[in-house]
Amino acid sequence: MTSISEGPAIEDHAKGRIVTDAPLSRAVPVALSYDPASDPAAVRFAFPGNVGWTFPRALLESGLRAPARRGDVGVWPCGRVQTVVEFHTADGVAVVQFDTAVLLRFLRHTYAAGTPVSAR
Repeated sequence: MTSISEGPAIEDHAKGRIVTDAPLSRAVPVALSYDPASDPAAVRFAFPGNVGWTFPRALLESGLRAPARRGDVGVWPCGRVQTVVEFHTADGVAVVQFDTAVLLRFLRHTYAAGTPVSAR
């Protein structure tokens, strides 16, 4: 029998670039979090001003390889080293570009926090 060991909550920090029509994009700090005790299938991206989205971890993983969307969140690769995450609200859309390596590292941390352990 195999069970899931619920490790501690994970919080990584990243810099995203908000993509707009303006000639220059602006950097924004983003807290990437995962709590296997609360919801082992979800990740959360939190922005300044108490703005955040919780969405399936599987969406983030699949969106690193090919365009994926679920509900108000879309994720897709942008070139070889960038990933775009799109957040929809009633007020509009926020498009944020991340270094793919940062998102991959975060995913590795989430999987390490909820690793399968053999029952004794």
